Amino acid sequence: MGLDFAPSKYMQVADEIKRRIRGAQYPPGELLPSEHRLVSEFGVSRPTIVKALASLRQDGWIETQQGKGSIVLSPTALMGANVRKHMLLREIMVAEPYLIGPISLTQAGVKVAPPNVAFLLKLQPETKAFLRQRAWLHEGEINDLASLWMPMDLAAGTDLASPDLLDQSLRNHLQERKNVLLDHVQERILARHPTGEEAELLDLNPDEPVLETLLTVMDVTGTPVVVLSAVRLGDDDSMQDSFRVTDGFRSNVSIESMPES
Repeated sequence: MGLDFAPSKYMQVADEIKRRIRGAQYPPGELLPSEHRLVSEFGVSRPTIVKALASLRQDGWIETQQGKGSIVLSPTALMGANVRKHMLLREIMVAEPYLIGPISLTQAGVKVAPPNVAFLLKLQPETKAFLRQRAWLHEGEINDLASLWMPMDLAAGTDLASPDLLDQSLRNHLQERKNVLLDHVQERILARHPTGEEAELLDLNPDEPVLETLLTVMDVTGTPVVVLSAVRLGDDDSMQDSFRVTDGFRSNVSIESMPES
């Protein structure tokens, strides 16, 4: 099955693998064919297969075990957007050394907040904010970028600017250092084109879409205090969800317009 003529080849590969999982051609608990075999079968490059598998892994269709391969998960166990939500919730609730998979701190410091982040934090356009960004790695390659944004005054007096991984959860750290109690989270998911920096880190073409999951974390007064952004290989999607940090997941989805990045 050759896909070299088509745009977004990795998404077509991922969709075909999903179809095969649904049709039990790749049964739950079984290994997917090797990357080498998938390259040959689909007639695409290895990076395309790697991107397709990364997309399937982040959406919960497969689980990759080092030295073994990619294991098919049951479609009935898929959580859809809740998979991404759960992974970002760990950014709030879990100390950095214990996050899923290997991570690398790419930057920590002051930067002008992008329009969507400034909008969510209720900052004026072109306002500087604090950024702590990490890369999620798979086989040494960056698959996703996780960025933590907050107002400058909130970051002051914390350890978030440190080059070392934070040894306690963000929730506990902000409560201990700033007496800020995180209360609830609002989620938005949207597709957009990558920034130049994102395209370079994720090895993407500038016109190749990324999917950005944004969690706006509110304190007990309803004031937005933190924005968590996860950027990954994407498709067309835009929705909003709200739920409490302590109550798990509660669906309340609606379409949301965002400022242009």
